Amino acid sequence: MKILSVTSECVPLVKTGGLADVAGALPEALAAQGVQMRTLIPAYAGLIGKLGKTKTLWKGTLFGGAATIKAGKVGAIEILALDAPHLFDRAGGPYLDLSGKDHADNPQRFAALCRAAVEIAKGGLSDGWQPDLIHAHDWQGALAPVYLKAEGVEIPSVLTIHNIAFQGIAPKALLDALSLPRAMWEDGTLEYWDQINTLKAGIICADKVTTVSPNYAVELQRERFGMGLHGVINGRADGVRGILNGIDDAVWDPAHDPAIIPYSVKTPRGKAKNRAALTAEFGLTDTGGPLAIVVSRLTDQKGLDLLPDVLPAFAEAGGMMAILGTGDPVIEARLRQAAERLKGRVAIKIGYDEALSHRMFAGADAVVIPSRFEPCGLTQLYGLRYGAVPVVSATGGLADTVIPASPAALGAGVATGVMMMGETDGLALHTALCDLIRLHADAPIFSRLRKNGMQADFGWARSAATYAALYEEILR
Repeated sequence: MKILSVTSECVPLVKTGGLADVAGALPEALAAQGVQMRTLIPAYAGLIGKLGKTKTLWKGTLFGGAATIKAGKVGAIEILALDAPHLFDRAGGPYLDLSGKDHADNPQRFAALCRAAVEIAKGGLSDGWQPDLIHAHDWQGALAPVYLKAEGVEIPSVLTIHNIAFQGIAPKALLDALSLPRAMWEDGTLEYWDQINTLKAGIICADKVTTVSPNYAVELQRERFGMGLHGVINGRADGVRGILNGIDDAVWDPAHDPAIIPYSVKTPRGKAKNRAALTAEFGLTDTGGPLAIVVSRLTDQKGLDLLPDVLPAFAEAGGMMAILGTGDPVIEARLRQAAERLKGRVAIKIGYDEALSHRMFAGADAVVIPSRFEPCGLTQLYGLRYGAVPVVSATGGLADTVIPASPAALGAGVATGVMMMGETDGLALHTALCDLIRLHADAPIFSRLRKNGMQADFGWARSAATYAALYEEILR
């Protein structure tokens, strides 16, 4: 099978979140299933230079300027880079300008990505490569299924929702500018509160819709999680699948990670050395209690507005916490204040550092993820892999991947983490951190939790096989 992946980001070229990890991991994982995947991505500033030698396979005009599609490779990933300088070669990030605001022409920018996907689907590449199916990701790729349907192109499509909170809303006045048929506005495909909703349209037009965990697929059909599109998801319920994300278990491997002192389930002594190193790096005073970490965007979605209020009790009970992240300025400020008040027990570094994140997982006893919603989450998977016991809320992929330390699970010896119960609020997080303190004090039980997590398999092989089977089902 030949699959065209349409995505706005892809590791190692550009990353703002988990979408990039998925887009970067799927091609190699699918190759083992006999699937050839090419990845179409915008040529943001500097991206072409990361591809080495490239070949131009298509030339045209898209939304007011010249555009080309250039083929290259990064590692094992076959890249098709949409080089449209008037749309993508600019300062800032993929979606935001230097002031932190959306690029004003984001609707045109990602509509161009989807138009390019349709040109490829029509057989427009000069090397003759043509996909059997298009796999589009999030709102940035969601117009690809729409354009395919509008133009009667007989190529099926899959749309994966990585986070329904981002929907690609655009003014109705852009209908003609985006080459969207007015008939699709009149029948409700595109219309959402008198605006264009590109994600909604993609959900309706794609042959199948997937999410990044089974639980998230169910949650999206509920008003609380569906962000206004729960009715649309319900209308496609028979065509919605939840396929759990995986992690790159070669990059995230404590036995061979160059950023840390190596260790494994069979040779665990390096874990304690990493813990001592991390305690020193963050200026913490070792209390003998659990060393917990947060490696995250500091946002309400991640539940990290709850953290400052529970830190004093956690520290008083002997816990330590090291925090790495950036996000909401108010949350950043409150966490800085907490770290100042609880110096030696709590420390924070604002920003993101990939190597430091590896050191943090290697040194941590636990990783705290109190998300209000979490489509899949990779952080808890890194924690399991590195023996940092996840403390998580019961939502989305967190609930799919962490076995809570209930009396039954502890008795059966299968628990892998601590789960917040009931509402995601300060009381639930405080209670979960108290449970962490209690479990950590029982060395045999905590060792069992850690080993269970490290032995779990969350690589990409199983998920890739599920995607391949879904492609086959659609193409039959």
